[in-house]
Amino acid sequence: MANPKKAIVFVANGTEEMEAVITIDVLRRAGIEVQVLGVEIERGPVTCSRNIQIVPDAFLGDDAGKIGSYDAVIVPGGALGATTLSQNGQVKSILADFYAQHKVVAAICAGTLAIRSAGIQTKSAEPPSVTSHPSVRDQLERDFAYKEDRVVVDRNLVTSRGPGTTFEFALKIVELLVGVDRAREIAGPMILNFEV
Repeated sequence: MANPKKAIVFVANGTEEMEAVITIDVLRRAGIEVQVLGVEIERGPVTCSRNIQIVPDAFLGDDAGKIGSYDAVIVPGGALGATTLSQNGQVKSILADFYAQHKVVAAICAGTLAIRSAGIQTKSAEPPSVTSHPSVRDQLERDFAYKEDRVVVDRNLVTSRGPGTTFEFALKIVELLVGVDRAREIAGPMILNFEV
């Protein structure tokens, strides 16, 4: 049996819990190994935007050498969490490295600001297309080809709008990592329509 695909989902205090948990759940249903990686200095549960706590599997800096073995990196939104992730040098470096290596880089809601902070918009001749939560659109329009689609895929970059688009976002990541058939297979039992 082939090695399973692996993804990192960053979490920080203030992360939007729906965007994190739904993405983690959908990827795991697809057989993707997900590492929930905390970026806070204090180890322990992170308190999300609606006071739900998530216990990370590991923390940034733990087994740093293994990060390169992952196939995707995902940044949830939530204003405070997205700000923390956007300002973290290690997070920015990982995002830029994954993008340069043509691995899946995905962000939803305000998490798209971390994509900008990582400088991904400067990595190709034309700025990539992205979307985000409407509240941060003005911070992205100058540097990216901004769209209002629910999910936008441009090369290996996947972006989405917010909590209400999280299932579509997660299923698109599944499609990119393990194929459209697997995405459709797991969508059915969740009573979701998945259209390519």
